[in-house]
Amino acid sequence: MAFDGTWKIDRNENYEKFMEKMGINVVKRKLASHDNLKLIITQEGNKFTVKESSTFRNIEVVFELGVTFNYSLADGTELTGTWSLEGNKLVGKFKRVDNGNELNTVREIVGSEMVQTYVYEGVEAKRIFKKE
Repeated sequence: MAFDGTWKIDRNENYEKFMEKMGINVVKRKLASHDNLKLIITQEGNKFTVKESSTFRNIEVVFELGVTFNYSLADGTELTGTWSLEGNKLVGKFKRVDNGNELNTVREIVGSEMVQTYVYEGVEAKRIFKKE
């Protein structure tokens, strides 16, 4: 699958404004903007394994397309939701556990990059990854 591989963060677009809208304090926002995030993604049928390594944490997330699961952001924000495959895009629809607000995410391959787009309360941000 196109998402398989090791992806290293290259750049962000509007990420700090997005984190501010999410309620993340200024110190954590500054640190998160330079987190050196690396994702190792593998897909087996409808099952995805994503190994995240960054300045803050190293975790492994396993999910199945269309199956609800729980996930914690690096700042501790708890989410529940699903990923689905829509054409060539991985589409994540999540809700915050604390306030019920929606956080939507799309991962797609654009040229040689993986673009991860977040939308929360009308604020859109992108994190762009390059394959290692």
